[in-house]
Amino acid sequence: PPFSAAPLPTAPRLIRASSSNSRVLFLPSCALDNIFVCVCVCVWTWTCLHTWKHNPGVRRQSNTRYFCHLLERRCLLFLEQTTGSPGSPPSSWGPFLALETLDLSNNIIVEIKASSFPALPLKNLFLNNNRISSLETGCFTNLSSSLQVLRLNRNRLSSIPAKLFQLPNLHHLELSRNRVRRVEGLTFHGLHALRSLKMQRNGLNRLMDGAFWGLSNMEVLQLDYNNLTEVSKGWLYGLLTLQQLHLGHNAISRIQPDAWEFCQKLGELDLSFNHLSRLEESSFVGLSVLDELQIGNNRVSFIADGAFRGLSNLQMLDLQNNEISWTIEDMNGPFSALGRLRKLLLHGNQIRSVTKKSFSGLEALQHLDLSNNAIMSIQANAFSQMKSLQELRMNTSSLLCDCQLKWLPVWVAEQTFLPCVNASCAHPQMLKGRSLFAVSQEEFVCDDFPKPQITVQPETQSALKGTNVTFVCSAASSSDSPMTFAWKKDNEVLNDAEIHNQAHLRVQGGTGGETEVTEYTTTLELRNVEFSSEGKYQCVISNHFGSSYSTKARLTVNMLPSFTKMPMDLSIRAGATARLECAAVGHPLPQIAWQKDGGTDFPAARERRMHVMPEDDVFFIVGVKTEDIGVYSCTAQNTAGAISANATLTVLETPSFLRLLVDRTVANGETAVLQCIAGGSPPPRLNWTKDDSPLVVTERHFFAAANQLLIIVDAAEADAGKYTCEMSNALGTERGDIRLAVMPNPNCDSGVQGGMGAGMVSGPGLNGDGWTTVGIVIIAVVCCVVGTSLVWVVIIYHTRRCSEDCSVTNTDETNLPTDIPSYLSSQGTLADRQEGYVPSESGSSHQYMSSSISGFYLPPKDMNGKTPPVCIDSYSCSLTNSKMRDYFLSEHLDLCSSSVLMQLPNASLHLGLPPQQSERRPSGEEVGGSDYGKPHEGLSPPNTFMGESAVHLYFPISICTLVRLVVASFLCRNLWEGSLEA
Repeated sequence: PPFSAAPLPTAPRLIRASSSNSRVLFLPSCALDNIFVCVCVCVWTWTCLHTWKHNPGVRRQSNTRYFCHLLERRCLLFLEQTTGSPGSPPSSWGPFLALETLDLSNNIIVEIKASSFPALPLKNLFLNNNRISSLETGCFTNLSSSLQVLRLNRNRLSSIPAKLFQLPNLHHLELSRNRVRRVEGLTFHGLHALRSLKMQRNGLNRLMDGAFWGLSNMEVLQLDYNNLTEVSKGWLYGLLTLQQLHLGHNAISRIQPDAWEFCQKLGELDLSFNHLSRLEESSFVGLSVLDELQIGNNRVSFIADGAFRGLSNLQMLDLQNNEISWTIEDMNGPFSALGRLRKLLLHGNQIRSVTKKSFSGLEALQHLDLSNNAIMSIQANAFSQMKSLQELRMNTSSLLCDCQLKWLPVWVAEQTFLPCVNASCAHPQMLKGRSLFAVSQEEFVCDDFPKPQITVQPETQSALKGTNVTFVCSAASSSDSPMTFAWKKDNEVLNDAEIHNQAHLRVQGGTGGETEVTEYTTTLELRNVEFSSEGKYQCVISNHFGSSYSTKARLTVNMLPSFTKMPMDLSIRAGATARLECAAVGHPLPQIAWQKDGGTDFPAARERRMHVMPEDDVFFIVGVKTEDIGVYSCTAQNTAGAISANATLTVLETPSFLRLLVDRTVANGETAVLQCIAGGSPPPRLNWTKDDSPLVVTERHFFAAANQLLIIVDAAEADAGKYTCEMSNALGTERGDIRLAVMPNPNCDSGVQGGMGAGMVSGPGLNGDGWTTVGIVIIAVVCCVVGTSLVWVVIIYHTRRCSEDCSVTNTDETNLPTDIPSYLSSQGTLADRQEGYVPSESGSSHQYMSSSISGFYLPPKDMNGKTPPVCIDSYSCSLTNSKMRDYFLSEHLDLCSSSVLMQLPNASLHLGLPPQQSERRPSGEEVGGSDYGKPHEGLSPPNTFMGESAVHLYFPISICTLVRLVVASFLCRNLWEGSLEA
């Protein structure tokens, strides 16, 4: 048979109604005797006849609805085997083809197999109070198109297979009083039309995530009397239309902050008789349409500020039989957000006092229940804001009937709340036990203050981590009632805190004379404070007459910042991404800030190449450039202090030529300057070679500007060739060639060569007559020298009479910066004022060689725009060839100056820069490598020949002239004697 049942002692008897108009089918228990069977048959027969007689229309109905009710226990129903197509009812079910309700309750069915029910149009199927422990998949398949109500209460189901109920039209499902301990995800998938699910008293202790997913039309979920411990959004996922959730009589102690994310339409929530002790600020977030909230009979002792903030539509709140006395006594408006609340139940909450802000915001409240609370004091106007209050329930015998309670009996009488208020006095002694409404207004006096009054409030403090902190609180009372002390942190009692209490008597004056009062001091010691010690601390001092609450003192625990990630020096190629990390810990959490080179000017930020990632503690510079080079400082700062760390960013670039290499062509004897301006990071090292061989450095070769300039003084033909500039750094090497050409100087070389040729021609022909000719020539030369010397003596003599005295200090060597002056001739020669460097003996630096040693430096052009050649022998100080022009001495004159001046009779000599250059600032290019700004000596009258230098030239030139006269005379005498002998 499709239904399996436990065996019976006797064979069962099947009684079947054969009439097509049967209304009731009785299948009595086989354990009953025949008499009972006969009675049942008689009742069944009478019912059928009565229906046939009084309902003639029934006989004409072809689709009559039937009700099959199996009343007796232990009755077995045997259905004939289906012989037709699957799902088609057997012929014996012909009278029941229109059956809508089938009740198989109170039997001993233990298992329901697949296809147990034929394809009847059943809407209601009741299987309550059986022994069903197994439901085979597909057991209700034939009823999927019509079944709307299925009851399986009071059975022995321990598990529900996933997707068991493929009943798309089912509206109500009852599984109460079974043995289901765990509901897996997707268990009820396929019940899209289900509106109500009851699973009370199953012992449920675990609801997996998605346990009710798929119940998109669920409205009522009853899970009362189980063992659930937590409300989470995981098992509530998918219940978007849920309106009623019953979780009473469980063991729920925690509500997750986002538990109601998928239950936005919840209107009624029952959490009564659970283990809740705290209502956090996030406990009911998202329940904006909640109408009724039941939290009675829990252990609630803490209600956070704003715990009911989101319940703007709440109309009934049940908080009875909890422990929220301190919430009502000390909090400022704990229900202020419940503007539509109509009913508030605070029955049995150990409330001892009611302040004027306890019920602020409850303007729509109509029913307030404060019964079973030992209320001692009620501040004036505590109920004045509840303008719609219609019912107030209160019973207490602990009232402190002093002058502060004088208003209460008058207000209760005016509001007609006397039938629901039962209040009597406990103090003073003369009024003890009397009804509040039997005390006259004159008897409400304030002769003492038995309730403690705070005299010293705890103070807000800041401390470093690991130090000790002490809070002190004092209160006074005129009563000798024993005091109790408690400290709270963030509205929660500190049970294991280190508390020291002491009391002493003091005399207090008043209008009635001096009275002795007892002052109590309580001290809270916090050792080695941690960050978790932060919070608001409050002392509570209580006695038999009430409790006093101090102000809340805040403790802040600080810790200096310390780095967990420090920026490190970074070298990176240009164009790459630089990544600098910096993270710090501290309390409060430090703020991270970046600086570049001690400021806030970031080139990368201006170009939008800088990215700061606070969540990753990373600082990025995308596409680094050379202007990003610098020192980056990371600063971590909080209220306790600040620390910083530095990292140097180096951008690496391959060596490159900043200027094109230009070939040079100079005349023989001129100065050649070869430029190799290098760029790169780090700065490249420069090396010069000549004709692919190491450069042989002589006293005529000088290097300047970190070898970027090669200066060759008194260029000769041997200096011509290919010069290679090789620059290299860590990233690579770059080479470039400069070709130097040295051309013969026709004005200088021809004269010299012509003189030498004449001498050589005459040399081989020397004979006796030749010596006479030589002597005559020598005598003529000597006479010319003497004559010119005399002329110079006369010139100097007249010049001295017109000049002023001044002193010039001779300088042979001067140390200068490493940069070479930038006013170099475009022809590769030195013009104007030039300075040279020669390697020192140690090789670590260069020494400056005075310009006077290398000769005089001439301006490139004269007034006519031409450059007349002037050749000066730098070593013999002799002038080979010259034309009239001006000469400008770069440095102070040395001993060679006299010789040169003697050979320039038509030239003008000046100190300092040329007139056309002395009054202008050098261009930006000139400033880069020059010593502009260096003090120079100028002429007093610039139009006077030799100016101030003539005075200093007089003495050495005079001595030189006398020496020349003596030597000339001596030579003349010897040559004359030699000629005579020849």
